[in-house]
Amino acid sequence: MNNEPIARFRDLLARAAQLGGPTYNAFALATTGDDRQPSARMLLLKEVDERGFVFYTNLESHKARQLAENRRAAACFWWAFLQSQVRVEGWIEPLSNREAD
Repeated sequence: MNNEPIARFRDLLARAAQLGGPTYNAFALATTGDDRQPSARMLLLKEVDERGFVFYTNLESHKARQLAENRRAAACFWWAFLQSQVRVEGWIEPLSNREAD
């Protein structure tokens, strides 16, 4: 087993893609805004690299407003068929316009 967290995650994600069907890249994202009221929703992972995890959002959404107020978030990937989950916590930063396009 690889000891590098991103490489380990990529290995699990690849196994989930092989075995799990169309939503293998689904995850729960939890955020809070200035009001400290937690909010969670399901998203789809677009990419993962050494910098972190990439997802897209409408910049006018409740999620985007919360992330503008508090850049910390938590994510949880769960693959029942692999009997595995991965939790991620950290800082969110927007992609450049070039990367987002």
